[in-house]
Amino acid sequence: MVVLHPLSDFIDCDFPISDSSCSYWYEGRCLQNGNRLKLPRTSMSEAIANGLMQQFANNDCYSREGKMYGILLVELPNGEQRVLKAFSGLLNGCSVVEGWVPPIPGRDEVAFEEARTLAELEAIKQEIITLKQLTERQQYQTLFEQFEQQLQAMSNRHRHCKHQRQEKRQQICNTLTPEALSIALEQLDEESRQQGIERRQLKRQQNEVLQPLQQLIAATDARISELKQQRKALSCQLQAQMHASYSLTNFSGRSQSLQELMPGGLPTGTGDCCAPKLLHYAATHNLKPLAMAEFWWGASSVNQDKIQGEFYGACAERCQPLMGFLLSGLRPISISNRDFHTTTPLLLSTLAHLRSSNEKCCNFPAFSPIKEEIPILYEDEWLIAVNKPAGLLSVPGRYRDRQDSVLSRFRHLLPDGMTLISVHRLDQETSGILLLARDRQTHRQLSQQFQQRQVHKVYEAILSGAVTVEQGKIDLPLWGDPENRPEQKVDWLHGKPSLTHFQVMARAGDYTRVEFTPLTGRTHQLRVHAADARGLGVTILGDRLYGCRAVTSRLHLHARELRFEHPQLNETVHLHVKTPF
Repeated sequence: MVVLHPLSDFIDCDFPISDSSCSYWYEGRCLQNGNRLKLPRTSMSEAIANGLMQQFANNDCYSREGKMYGILLVELPNGEQRVLKAFSGLLNGCSVVEGWVPPIPGRDEVAFEEARTLAELEAIKQEIITLKQLTERQQYQTLFEQFEQQLQAMSNRHRHCKHQRQEKRQQICNTLTPEALSIALEQLDEESRQQGIERRQLKRQQNEVLQPLQQLIAATDARISELKQQRKALSCQLQAQMHASYSLTNFSGRSQSLQELMPGGLPTGTGDCCAPKLLHYAATHNLKPLAMAEFWWGASSVNQDKIQGEFYGACAERCQPLMGFLLSGLRPISISNRDFHTTTPLLLSTLAHLRSSNEKCCNFPAFSPIKEEIPILYEDEWLIAVNKPAGLLSVPGRYRDRQDSVLSRFRHLLPDGMTLISVHRLDQETSGILLLARDRQTHRQLSQQFQQRQVHKVYEAILSGAVTVEQGKIDLPLWGDPENRPEQKVDWLHGKPSLTHFQVMARAGDYTRVEFTPLTGRTHQLRVHAADARGLGVTILGDRLYGCRAVTSRLHLHARELRFEHPQLNETVHLHVKTPF
């Protein structure tokens, strides 16, 4: 099986090999002597990876599922340079694919058990899907809403009748004889009692109709929970067997099992990532690593922390703990200490050529993370307002490869940066106005304004379809979908009130430019209110999480205006920034 590839498969032959500016270090400490060991991601390895991405853009089979891919630039004993490539997990259901680095040893030993367990897991998955699609769920929701509407209509009618009875009591008290008054009052009281009986009958009818459905749904949810526990137990059992069998080899020639390397426990998928596969193969085939690069391709990950075409470092849970062992025995690599933004004219020309090809291919990403300056819109001794670019986090994430954010950049940039606190957040792919407080008191006061809906926010978006109405409001309660985080969904039982006003600004072909004014601030509120059929029924352009399939470079949602009361100056601050699309 051909695994070593010539550089010409990915880049032009005249690419300047001497240009090795570094943008990231894979690193770890040697388990024997504690020395720090490093392997770079260079401009050369990124260009090779971009060449591989260009190949992916012309082949739909690589877009069916999102996963990490990696390349390793290596030197043969004769001094020639070649490229290894690897994928994480399985590729279209296969662990061994022509042209790709094979999985690390051990999988064959548990292949039969793996196949059997995977079949069981697939059967469990299908049963869960079937149970989630239980028709009685929608039936219950529909009936519940109908009863609630009937109860509300009845309450309104009873309230009106009660008001009329009160007025009638006042009138007849001064006009009827005592005997006639007693009869009239008894009639009014009887009418009140009958309306009470009517309400109790409707509530009883509601319980009689809904309770069997509730019991069925509860039993179904209990079964789903049971299946998930079974799935978890089977996965853990399989992983334990695989980790005991998997054996890694480093450049010192030492081999150890994954269980020996991570005795405290291993997350699912440890050993199946690109970096361990690439480094193990190089170590066992007398290949000298020069540089490595890993990137995501395909649909965004479930929690939206991986974006197609972006480069990522070693994952904190599965790969980083192995780096010290994997790099042991590797001789130090000489790397230019130039800033990684600096590139040769030929490299810039190569990247420009790739970008041009990108425009001709479908769904090909930008090359590098956002590095431009973040414009400051307003600044004083208490707060800062910035224009966040799309693609940059508002605040750092949990893991090592998600630390770059507006907050972390300004914390390192400003003398008082470590005291900065983000007042609110924008989704990573949303651009626009973001507020940072410079002290806790200002943060608390501004946060209260957001919580009490005293902050006026205006967003602008382009929708990937036609909107037939000109303006209106969307009132759909939102609740986090526990099965598909961070996705939100409309939930009439558990959802939090979410209200959005909208106004169509312009139409062009199949697209609609809309102004959104959210009165609440729920997660993904505008994205769900746009996409849900009970809202506008049209996704925001570029919103892959909620079903947009259009090819575009970003989510077309921008926080355009923000108006609030300055907590220290007691004056209104109205910020406005131009929409970039």
